[in-house]
Amino acid sequence: MIAVAFVAGAAALPVSAQTRAAEAAVDIPYEQFTLPNGLRVIVHTDRKAPIVAVNIWYHVGSKDEPAGRSGFAHLFEHLMFQSSEHHEGEYFTPFELVGATDMNGTTNSDRTNYFQNVPTTALDMALWMESDRMGHLLGAIDQAALDEQRGVVQNEKRQGQNQPYGQVWELLGKAMYPKGHPYHHSTIGSMNDLNAATLDDVKQWFRAWYGPNNAVLVLAGDIDVETAREKVARHFGHIPAGPEMAQPPVDPAKRDTTTRSTLEDKVPQTRIYRVWNVAETGTVDLDHLQLFAHVLGGSKASRLDRRLLHADRLVDSISTGTWGSQLGSSFMVMANVREGIDPARVEAAIDEELARLIADGPTAAELAQAQTAFRAGFVRGIERIGGFGGKADVLAACAVYEDDPGCFRDSLANIAAATPEDVAAAGRKWLSSGDHVLTVVPGERQEIAEDPAVTPAPFDLPAPDPRYGTTPSAIDRATGVPVTEQFPELRFPELQRATLGNGTQVILAERHDVPVVQLSYEFDGGYSADQGRRLGTSGFAMAMLDEGAGELGALEFADRAESLGASLGAGASLDGGNAYLSALKENLDPSLELFASMVRAPRFDQAEIERVRASWIAGIRQEKARPNGAAMRVLPPLLYGDAHPYAIPFSGTGTEESVAALGREDLVGFHRDWVRPEGATLIVVGDTTLEEIVPLLERHFGDWRGAGAAPQAPAVGDVARPSASRVFLIDQPGAVQANIFVGQVVPSTRDPGATRFDIANAVLGGTFSSRLNMNLREDKHWAYGAYSFSPGAVGPRPWMAFAPVQIDKTVESLQELQREIAAYATGEAPPSAEEVAKIQAQEIRGLPGSYETARAVLSEIGGIVRYGRADDYVLRRRAEIEALTPDRVAAAATTIDPAALTWVVVGDLRQIEQPVRALGLGEVTIVDADGNPVLPDGAAADAP
Repeated sequence: MIAVAFVAGAAALPVSAQTRAAEAAVDIPYEQFTLPNGLRVIVHTDRKAPIVAVNIWYHVGSKDEPAGRSGFAHLFEHLMFQSSEHHEGEYFTPFELVGATDMNGTTNSDRTNYFQNVPTTALDMALWMESDRMGHLLGAIDQAALDEQRGVVQNEKRQGQNQPYGQVWELLGKAMYPKGHPYHHSTIGSMNDLNAATLDDVKQWFRAWYGPNNAVLVLAGDIDVETAREKVARHFGHIPAGPEMAQPPVDPAKRDTTTRSTLEDKVPQTRIYRVWNVAETGTVDLDHLQLFAHVLGGSKASRLDRRLLHADRLVDSISTGTWGSQLGSSFMVMANVREGIDPARVEAAIDEELARLIADGPTAAELAQAQTAFRAGFVRGIERIGGFGGKADVLAACAVYEDDPGCFRDSLANIAAATPEDVAAAGRKWLSSGDHVLTVVPGERQEIAEDPAVTPAPFDLPAPDPRYGTTPSAIDRATGVPVTEQFPELRFPELQRATLGNGTQVILAERHDVPVVQLSYEFDGGYSADQGRRLGTSGFAMAMLDEGAGELGALEFADRAESLGASLGAGASLDGGNAYLSALKENLDPSLELFASMVRAPRFDQAEIERVRASWIAGIRQEKARPNGAAMRVLPPLLYGDAHPYAIPFSGTGTEESVAALGREDLVGFHRDWVRPEGATLIVVGDTTLEEIVPLLERHFGDWRGAGAAPQAPAVGDVARPSASRVFLIDQPGAVQANIFVGQVVPSTRDPGATRFDIANAVLGGTFSSRLNMNLREDKHWAYGAYSFSPGAVGPRPWMAFAPVQIDKTVESLQELQREIAAYATGEAPPSAEEVAKIQAQEIRGLPGSYETARAVLSEIGGIVRYGRADDYVLRRRAEIEALTPDRVAAAATTIDPAALTWVVVGDLRQIEQPVRALGLGEVTIVDADGNPVLPDGAAADAP
């Protein structure tokens, strides 16, 4: 629940349009009003689904924390997910019971927000809950709640810092901003400050910042302004205003000189971060810097990609972005240096390209391409009413930062009207000097010392402004959370079908909400088809489809896609592969032409294979350096055993050795065998009709035929479970957490009992309020989260649970996981009627909101195709869930055998090995990140 400024990403900012924006309805209409207590309410009507996005922003973030109180804004975000005075228990629970979707909260340097999409009929419940924590929270905060959430936040910090490069953001804040600047310290704060926080401290913090006059509430979706006015006034009108807290002055802290630092860490390759402080959000300069970043390094055919990745081969990846913030923003170049390359060469090349773009500006073609790309991103983004970056977020951000909910229109206009000289001038002004270069190099982990706690200055609050008033409360809160009695019906689009001349089945679901058409060409094959081939063949081959096709090389292909505002690519999964296209309706035909060339005629140029191979192998090393990545490479082969098609790293990336040995003929052969129209399905979702799309598809694909006989799908048969539980340890020296995974093979997604098992899993670990998370996070606060899941598979699928826990609680966490799983699976602690009813409610009542986007509909249809389901599968599954009883769920839970589990634990073995051995969970084996046994002297032996 944290979104620090450096992680926001360019897509989170208001983006661009060309001059025809109005014709393409690139807008978010809204109305607004303000209650007497100062609460500002913004309403956007969108009737496409019977849901409402509720998004509330408090204008407080880590920038507002004085010395000694770092991390308070983020800590309070967590505290506000606990009980309030009229609702005891987890804040999530009432929302789970009505099927809320996209529910979360975040804190960054400038604001704290909470959001959820709820069925229209549950809006009163959502407003009751939001108003109860705004106006009636302090009486529910006690020492136990503070201690619990302090522990959760500290484990969130450990989880971030335990990743490769995870300490970078702490260092960059201190390097870029002088001590005393509001952005000098991190959003998550200091462990010492968090430990020093008292109950009085946090209560005073709440009184200061969380009043209605410091908040903006956005309601977007199936709502109108008159309904919103009545409901919001009834729930929030009685809450008195808080003090008027001053915002810090805008201070980008522009720097004049270059500074440098180096961090040694357990990382697989050198990474360069180069950062500048630039103009604050809401400025024309920042809009122009967005374009500058895109041309410099923000696309597959950007200048840095062309030079460093394609021409000079100095990096495995490079990216550039601008991250907007209230007081000042950040411009960053990040490069993963190729093995054996001197980082100084990379820096010199970046310098040259940066200087050239500052001096000359982008070409007219580059600028037009960037403008089209931003416009396309905005069009796609405004399909969603809520969640991260949806329409409600855009309106709230504009209201909080610029006092104008429609500020995105200015940003659209700024980018549409920008000239090459505008872009160059912004670069000259902000990027000519003052950068900081942080180089992270492989080595031993260096722990960053925490700042010592200091005694904060007295926090005396001004009196509320007398201009604010309240209205009498019309709600008896003593009766508790309103109960939602009725729920909207699921509206899943009708599936229309056709057959192309090449034998491909077409499935269309019409969605006319935004002028975008999405397609996914679904093929057999996938990672399981690597059996008999080199591991990684399927993933690598599919990833190469958009690296040049037909007459276009890789860079020319990327240029063409971007000029159309199209997003294309291909990939593989466990049981199949797909090629996808997201096209602007206005450019549908030429986008389909490019898509067809990618699918039918990928070039597989040797030079591009070598470039992608180097980046791919670097990606495998990155994967192995991440605790979760290492565990997910090792656990599946242990679960499935030798020779099974699923006994592979579930990323599908293969191994360094197998990818290094791939030849062009391997890729051409995989494409010939598996990317073929016969037996394939082309899913289309979006702003089109069958009458329109089929002729276009016939024109581009109708004469396509596969070569030779199609291969047989790999046999993904049953798997024997081990005779006893086993434990495998992977060393991560210096780790501050242990990442615990446990798994077992269960029946296929196609099994008649698959839905029952999914519900049984949800009770155990599938939701926030499930048993595992409530135990390890909310009760013990040893973990930031603990969950279980079972990804889909045509053959026997894996069931897995995971928990990243603080290193000194590894053994206790293993014990708790084993106890919870065993008690549940054996029936000692069977699912209660309340637990089953909650999951049923989530699954069924959440359906209307689950298919808000075309992407969600496309994904559901993909499952219908992959697993041979009926077109009305969504309705059949709903009926099956409605009919479940606790006894049937308990029977499904017995699918798990707690005596035959496979455990993988990634952590610092100096701290955890002997205690884990003493626990007696099963035979203990130490393996490396490839699953090879590690000999006593530390050397790895090939797996038998």
